[in-house]
Amino acid sequence: MRRYFPKVAPLTREKMYKLILSPVITEKATMLSTHNQVTFRVPLDATKPEIKLAVEGLFKVKVTAVNTLRRKGKTKLFKGRPGTRSESKKAVVTLAEGHSIDVTTGV
Repeated sequence: MRRYFPKVAPLTREKMYKLILSPVITEKATMLSTHNQVTFRVPLDATKPEIKLAVEGLFKVKVTAVNTLRRKGKTKLFKGRPGTRSESKKAVVTLAEGHSIDVTTGV
């Protein structure tokens, strides 16, 4: 059975910057860097092929896989009043062997 994957239109530099919001710098994300993986915050409507093209275009690296995860916003108490955390989406990007991204420096 053949799968149909729609082609992604070429991204402009401006669109690439809008797709990659910021790197995630946590203890867990730092541990993933030993496995050649980098974590980024992305918009909720970003797709895996778009994220792959944006990372390859901005950082000049070869991406082998993109895994995404959505965190639902949940209700919490803020100073005794109910509030809602915002939803977010992260992308864990696996880089090809020999490629690396230093997230501590700017693009």
